[in-house]
Amino acid sequence: MTSVLEAQALGKKYGKRWALSDCTIDIPAGHVVGLVGPNGAGKTTLLKLACGQLEPTTGDISVLGGRPGGTPARLAGVGFVAQDTPVYAGLTVAEHLRLGARLNPRWDTALARERIGQLGLDPSHRAGKLSGGQRAQLALTLGLAKRPELLILDEPVASLDPLARREFLQGLTEATAEHKLSVVLSSHLVSDLERVCDFLIVLVDSRVRMAGKFDQLLATHHRLTGPRHALDRLHSDQHVISASHTDQQSTIVVRSGAPIHDPAWTVSRLSLEDLVLAYMDKHAAENRRVALEVQG
Repeated sequence: MTSVLEAQALGKKYGKRWALSDCTIDIPAGHVVGLVGPNGAGKTTLLKLACGQLEPTTGDISVLGGRPGGTPARLAGVGFVAQDTPVYAGLTVAEHLRLGARLNPRWDTALARERIGQLGLDPSHRAGKLSGGQRAQLALTLGLAKRPELLILDEPVASLDPLARREFLQGLTEATAEHKLSVVLSSHLVSDLERVCDFLIVLVDSRVRMAGKFDQLLATHHRLTGPRHALDRLHSDQHVISASHTDQQSTIVVRSGAPIHDPAWTVSRLSLEDLVLAYMDKHAAENRRVALEVQG
């Protein structure tokens, strides 16, 4: 299997509002995939569709080669940690593990107990008494002990302090390396994605604007700075992603598979965050249109 999640023209509508529309995506197996986009882009809706918690209004989605949640085996193959890292406040850590064992046919008791011990969590403590970081780690433990083929995490560290966030991501990195999971991690923090992911998807207005391995994306995108009149010298294979202008100078981000040698432009490298922001910039579409008009 080459893909763990595929969607074609996928859409979800709540009443008259489209939370996700015309989303086409292909998430490869064997990667830790970062999913990033602005609020309202449809990230959470997409992940809930992938888990089988929602039914699509339009289009198709396939997870692990079939319909999400279509069979008990399909449900067992996907682990999901929601944005609020849900645990039951009134249950103890040990009761969470027993519940996990009862509900999941592939439950790994040894893994769960070992991880709880490594984290220093007291099995007798109720989840409601744990810190935010400890609750997040408990939720991750439940997801991992399910022994899924695909682990989906919807902004699991959004509410954590920097230290708890680092510990959570370190635990995730170690677990994915040890158990060879495919992972989809949604986050607003590109720095977090850089720590643990090797594949990136940028979702804006429910459409995939960019997808690929980190190194390939950075190698094929460039920041160009030069005189504004040099825009008409761009080649047809140099696709403008975003642009900003002064009266005399333009700074643009372009996608190009070939090196750029035009002396009119000063070429510089982009950080991953710069690249993501170029695709997310709400003014990017208008700037791109202006640049393409000049280019044409």
